[in-house]
Amino acid sequence: MNQPATAVDDGQIAAKHRVMWASGNYPKLVAEIVSPLGPILVEAAGIGSGDRVLDIAAGTGNAAIPAALTGASVVASDLCPELLERGSQLAAERGVTLDWREADAHQLPFGDAEFDVVMSCIGVMFAPFHQRAADELVRVCKPGGRVALLSWTPEGQIGQLFATMKPYVAAPPPGAQPPPLWGREDHVRALFGEAVTDVVTERRTLTVGHFGDGAAFRDYFRSMYGPTIAAYRNIEADPDRVAELDAALARLGDAFLAGGSEMKWEYLLLTARRA
Repeated sequence: MNQPATAVDDGQIAAKHRVMWASGNYPKLVAEIVSPLGPILVEAAGIGSGDRVLDIAAGTGNAAIPAALTGASVVASDLCPELLERGSQLAAERGVTLDWREADAHQLPFGDAEFDVVMSCIGVMFAPFHQRAADELVRVCKPGGRVALLSWTPEGQIGQLFATMKPYVAAPPPGAQPPPLWGREDHVRALFGEAVTDVVTERRTLTVGHFGDGAAFRDYFRSMYGPTIAAYRNIEADPDRVAELDAALARLGDAFLAGGSEMKWEYLLLTARRA
């Protein structure tokens, strides 16, 4: 069990994460780039009318809203109220009603075996204590119910973004694990253990044609993406370090463009059933 080795202040950690994800403009990033991922996860989970669904770390509802459009009853939970507020607006625009709930993935405010489907689209992977989040995900799923996850891989563009930023970010709390580990099949299988069966995984890519060069990729994430904004804030008093990170992120973007006009962002799609 990969639990925190020492006592941590869950409230303080949650507060920092709320601030991070409320910074920049994550809803715009979702709308412009990652919006295709939600429907992919909903289809993989086989969600339909009559299902009671929980989306963990739902953000603005990238997967939760498509799930609701199938006729399912959906609870969209997230730590960040600003994202939930925007998601509620988007749902209203699309004519669907969801239950939007502020919740920490480490301690979900739901009963045991409450949902037919529990899913997360590039969401629960950012809960720092992976085993706690995985245990909660399984707990609220009915026996025989479906689990569906979509997570960036360590080797893909966003996994490499986090690896590039690592030397520049504040030290994580004791026991925290890197988000892209959720994109490794062996890691997720170990988290769930015998709590799930019928595990199916597939590595896929999201085609992104949004950036002309690595510098454009860097500037977009520096202004839009909470974790990147947090990295720059951590080193803002050191111009040399800022310049280093600037150069490293531009190189990363150029590497994934490889002289072309599109990037391929790799993710792991996983479905399973609760035992």
